[in-house]
Amino acid sequence: MANAVEMKKIVKSFGANDVLKGVEFILHKGSIHALLGENGAGKSTLMNILGGLLEVDAGTITVTGVDVASNKGIIDEKIGFVHQELSLVNDLNIYENLFLGNEKKKGIFLDRAGMEEEARMTLERMGVNISPKTMVSELAPSYKQIVEIARAMMKNAEIIIMDEPTTSLTDVEIERIFEVMQTLKKQGISLIFISHKLNEVIQICDSYTVLRDGCLVAKGKVTETTTEKELSTHMVGQEVDTEGIYEKREIGDIILELKNMSKTREYNNVNLNVRKGEIVGVTGLMGDGRTELFASVFGANYPYVGDVLIEGKTVAMKTTSTGRTNKISYVPKNRKENGIIKDMSIDENLVLPIMSKISKAGLIASSQREEVVVDYVDKLNIKVSDTKNLITSLSGGNQQKVVLSKALCTDPKIIILDNPTQGVDIGAKMEIYRQIVKLAKQGLSFVILSSEIPELQRVCDRAYVMFHGEIKHEFARKDLTEENIMLVATGGSIAE
Repeated sequence: MANAVEMKKIVKSFGANDVLKGVEFILHKGSIHALLGENGAGKSTLMNILGGLLEVDAGTITVTGVDVASNKGIIDEKIGFVHQELSLVNDLNIYENLFLGNEKKKGIFLDRAGMEEEARMTLERMGVNISPKTMVSELAPSYKQIVEIARAMMKNAEIIIMDEPTTSLTDVEIERIFEVMQTLKKQGISLIFISHKLNEVIQICDSYTVLRDGCLVAKGKVTETTTEKELSTHMVGQEVDTEGIYEKREIGDIILELKNMSKTREYNNVNLNVRKGEIVGVTGLMGDGRTELFASVFGANYPYVGDVLIEGKTVAMKTTSTGRTNKISYVPKNRKENGIIKDMSIDENLVLPIMSKISKAGLIASSQREEVVVDYVDKLNIKVSDTKNLITSLSGGNQQKVVLSKALCTDPKIIILDNPTQGVDIGAKMEIYRQIVKLAKQGLSFVILSSEIPELQRVCDRAYVMFHGEIKHEFARKDLTEENIMLVATGGSIAE
C-alpha cells in the first residue's frame, strides 16, 4: 500500500522542552489512522508540523511521495486540517463559510450561484444532503464538523487531519461523521483521526500510532482483537485501572429537588432529586434538554416554570449569582467558549470565581491566590510548567482540569458537570472520576450530564434518562446498562 505521509526522526523542542524526540509516523493512502497519546504526549505538535503550522527542528517529511523540504507548497496543496476549535462564522451560510477569504467573482460582483453550486457538489461528494444556503447558526454540531471537512475538501486535499472531531457530539452525530469518513476513505482520501475515545478508534480506524512523552511507543493495525485496554496501556505506560472507581458510601438527605420544571421547547414537567454525597447522572440523545434544564438550575436560563428547591427551600434561580450564593457550581459543556478566558493566565482563570474572596480594597492577595492554585494543581494533577502562562498553553485535558478546579474552589455543595471529561485522555479521565468519588465521600453532591454511558457506569449511584425534554426513566446503579439506557433514550420503554 502506498504511503500518503512519511515522517521520520521528527524532532521538535520549545526552549529546553523536548516535545518530539525522533518520532516516526506513516499514513497509508486511503486509510483511517489513529494518532493516540495522553494530553501533552506530542500529538498536536506532530500534526501542526505536518499541517505546516510549525517548523520541524530535524527529520524528514514526505507527502504523497514529495519531499516537503524541497516543496513546502505540497502541504497547502495536499493537506486539510480540521481543528478541534471550529472556525466557522455563525452569521454566514454554508457556502459563504466555505469560500470565506477566497470568494469567487464575476467581474466586480460575487459569483454566489457559482459558489453555491461548487459547495453543493462538494457536500454531495461527501454523501451529505443539506442545502449550501443553510445558515451555520442553524446547524447541529455534527454538521458544523462536516462543513469544516468540506472546507478541506474544497481545496482537493488528499489527506485530512481530524483533531478530536467527536469530542462534543452525541452518538447519533458521531455516526454521521463516521459515515462521511468512510465515504472519503472509499474515494482514496487518507484521514488522521486524533481522539481520546478508544472505542471510536477501534470502530473506525484501520491502524494506530501511540506517542508518549514525545516518543513513538507503539504502532499497529486495528484488528478484531485490539482492545481499549491494550491501547490505553500503550498511552499511559502501565495498565490503566478503569475498574474499582465507584465506592459505596453514606448518602444523606435530599439537597436538590426539581418539581414540575418546564420551559417551552426545552424541557417539560421534570421531577428529580439529588441527595447529599450522591452522584446522579442525567443522559439521553441530542436535544434531550438536559443542558438547558441544568442551566436553569444554576440560574443561567431564566425564566422557567416549576420549582428549584435547595435543602427544602424554594429558590428563584434568576441569575448565576443566585446559583453560586446557594452553593451550586457549574462546569459548562463547551470549555473553549464557556469555561476559559483565553487571554488570561492559568492561575487567573482558576481563581476567577473567588476573586472577591482573595481581594482586599481592590487588590488581589497574591499569596492567597498562589495557595489556592498550588492546592488544585496538586489535587487534580494538572500538568503545568508555570501557572503564569496563558491557559491556552495547556493541553485540552489540563484545561478541563482547570475548569473543574474553578468549580471546586468556590466551596460548593452541589456541582453540575456537563460533559466533564470532554477532550480528556484515559489516564486523566480516571483521575477526574476518582476525584469526584473522593469528594462525594466527603459529602459533595454531583450531577453529571453525559452521553458517555461508561462514564455514568464508573461513578454514578443512579441516573435519569431524558427523551425530548422529559425524564422517561430513573435507573438504579445495577441497571445502568447500555441496552437499558439506549432503549429509553431512543423513545422505548422499560417493562416494569
